[in-house]
Amino acid sequence: MPEIETARLRLRHFTLEEFDVLYRLYSNAEVMRYLSPRTREQTQASLRKHIQHWQENNFGMWAVIHKDSDKMIGRCGLGFLENTPEVELGYVFDKSYWQMGLATEASIATLKYGFLEVKLDRIVAIAHPQNVASVRVIQKVGMKYQKNARFYNSDVVYYAVTRKEWHPDDSLYILQTEIA
Repeated sequence: MPEIETARLRLRHFTLEEFDVLYRLYSNAEVMRYLSPRTREQTQASLRKHIQHWQENNFGMWAVIHKDSDKMIGRCGLGFLENTPEVELGYVFDKSYWQMGLATEASIATLKYGFLEVKLDRIVAIAHPQNVASVRVIQKVGMKYQKNARFYNSDVVYYAVTRKEWHPDDSLYILQTEIA
């Protein structure tokens, strides 16, 4: 299965052993302010879903590892937007790693994987309008505002970018594959 390496990050597949770290992230009210915190059971279901999504679709959420500390600091990847066939970019990072450009770095690598490896034609992203930091990441990775919408029981801003419109920064991405 593919892994991605950027200047500061490794994006790799989740394992069941990462439950505790993911739960700390998903149960943090400030980190999950715009997504809603998750219980232990919801986190366990999410972790299994992250793993299964990769097996079924050749894309999904990666565990984001900070290379300097070798710690999992968040998740970033692609999934299906609620009740649609559209593929959505999503990310969540530990608060101590906010405002360092890491969500942007991971998102650029994720988009590049989606467009160049999976051959997706279009990727979307949504955010609460009040989540200024998330909206800024979406804009920085080249997505364009399309409309206001409602997903996951929330009013959101909806952005999108097509493969033709997107211009990656080639220096941020190295695809690695496991050698069996």
